[in-house]
Amino acid sequence: MLPTGAKDTQLRDNNSQKVHPQPMEETMNQNPEALETLISKMFANISSLKSAYMQLQHAHTPYDPDKIQAADKLVISELKTLSELKHFYRENNPKPVCVSPQDSRLAAEIQEQQSLLKTYEVMVKKFQSEIQNKDSEIRQLHQKIEEANQKKVKLEKNIKLRGLSTKESEGSGEENGFFPVDLTPELFTSAVESAFKAIHDFSKPLINMMKAAGWDLDAAAESIEPNVVYAKRAHKKYAFESHICQRMFSGFQQENFSIKLENLTVTKESFFHQYLALREMDPLDMLGQNPDSIFGKFCRSKYLVVVHPKMEASFFGNLDQRNYIMGGGHPRTPFYQAFLKLAKSIWLLHRLAYSFDPNVKIFQVKRGSEFSEVYMESIVKNLIMDETDQMPKVGLMVMPGFWIGGSVIQSRVYLSGMKVSE
Repeated sequence: MLPTGAKDTQLRDNNSQKVHPQPMEETMNQNPEALETLISKMFANISSLKSAYMQLQHAHTPYDPDKIQAADKLVISELKTLSELKHFYRENNPKPVCVSPQDSRLAAEIQEQQSLLKTYEVMVKKFQSEIQNKDSEIRQLHQKIEEANQKKVKLEKNIKLRGLSTKESEGSGEENGFFPVDLTPELFTSAVESAFKAIHDFSKPLINMMKAAGWDLDAAAESIEPNVVYAKRAHKKYAFESHICQRMFSGFQQENFSIKLENLTVTKESFFHQYLALREMDPLDMLGQNPDSIFGKFCRSKYLVVVHPKMEASFFGNLDQRNYIMGGGHPRTPFYQAFLKLAKSIWLLHRLAYSFDPNVKIFQVKRGSEFSEVYMESIVKNLIMDETDQMPKVGLMVMPGFWIGGSVIQSRVYLSGMKVSE
């Protein structure tokens, strides 16, 4: 038998051999060069990761999306490399049963690097979130810039329309340019009212001269639009207003107003300039400066279709005025000057219609159409239905209607077969 002390010593030796059947140092020392290479790669990778992280920080001041994206990819690449090194080490160096002091230091360093890795991952996610926010801000700024550019274009257009002074502006309300005018739907509506009033004003001397010349006004009204049932005999004046309206607005839907011109280049601005040039001028003065202008040709062609030769011959006893106009002149007679006021109002309305983008559209109402409160307005307000209970029908169109943007300017009509309320 062994003494007690010797027996304990032997047990401890035996226990040591059982706990370390294959010491860690022996396993690691089987290929020390590979381990050193692994550790060198790990530290090199960590240095690269720190460098990539610094690049990511610098890319934010000043903010540079391209550099941020490149640095972000570099950080992610280095993190993947570090993760691969970690898996490579674990696969080739299984966890030992007992860890030596040297192993403990290595494990501590690995744990430290893992903690650092988690920190970098958090920072990367933070930067990615900041990048997304910055990208969103950039998109919003681009949108604001686009809106600002659109407003700038509109303002520049208004400045050009309001501030240009050309030869056409000579003789207008201001010595050195146009009166400031905004191109708005309200301006066009006002021009429509002026045109409607001009038709009514010109019809008065026309009817008076027909009376003085011995014309049968009832027969004349019937020849203009037959079988219209008037509520009052006095309402037959609207037949003459309808005649003037139909002739003056013929061709309005065309950009050139049915006037044949060669090499004519027209823009939105030029339409509005023509409007501004004539707006404050006497039309006869404008024609005196340039009788063969586009406005002069318009006046000449419209007069010849509105005033019939037989009518003119009955007024003046000859066709001298008509022949003078056909020869390219613009007489200074009171009747022709009254007509020029009408022609000017219709011309200005056409110039305005084509100044808008998109253009103002004209619509006309045919005789016999059912009355629509959306698109039509009765020129006589105190008419009532008869006992037939039929829908009112249009007898005459006295003024066309217009579409401007999404709004409707109603056509003005005379309703046939109605009664006047007492």
